[in-house]
Amino acid sequence: MTSVSSDYTHVRKRLSAGEGIELPGVRFKWYDLHREDREIGDDIRKEAREFLRAEIGGISPKGDLGFVVLHRVGDAYLLLVCTWLNDNELWETAYLKDAAGFELIPFGETAKGTYCVWEMGAILHEQQAWIRYLFSPRDAEAGRAYLADRHPGGLI
Repeated sequence: MTSVSSDYTHVRKRLSAGEGIELPGVRFKWYDLHREDREIGDDIRKEAREFLRAEIGGISPKGDLGFVVLHRVGDAYLLLVCTWLNDNELWETAYLKDAAGFELIPFGETAKGTYCVWEMGAILHEQQAWIRYLFSPRDAEAGRAYLADRHPGGLI
């Protein structure tokens, strides 16, 4: 028995680091994730960044360092906003964009999906980058080094 349907065909997606974004009280790295033949348009990226600027006060709790993954999923987009809290925990606020715009994804179930196989490329890199930060002096320079430590990009 398998949880993978017999008609599923797996594809590679491209993960690429974009320009980080600094908001009141928090600095984020930025990643785009998409199929090679379905890139993320500048208009969608701009909309996501503007939405995040407006929404940042609604993200609770939030740490002062983190990363964002803008993931194109078919004709929809996931905006995964991840911050580091409580020393070593990754917290996520997830939004879905459809024709109506970005909306918070309500997680009302006991078990919920977390990250898909492609998103885990960014998550794995960020886990290692955070460990490097935790072993550092954790000063301003270490914070800048964390923000500069980005996934090199490529197909995953």
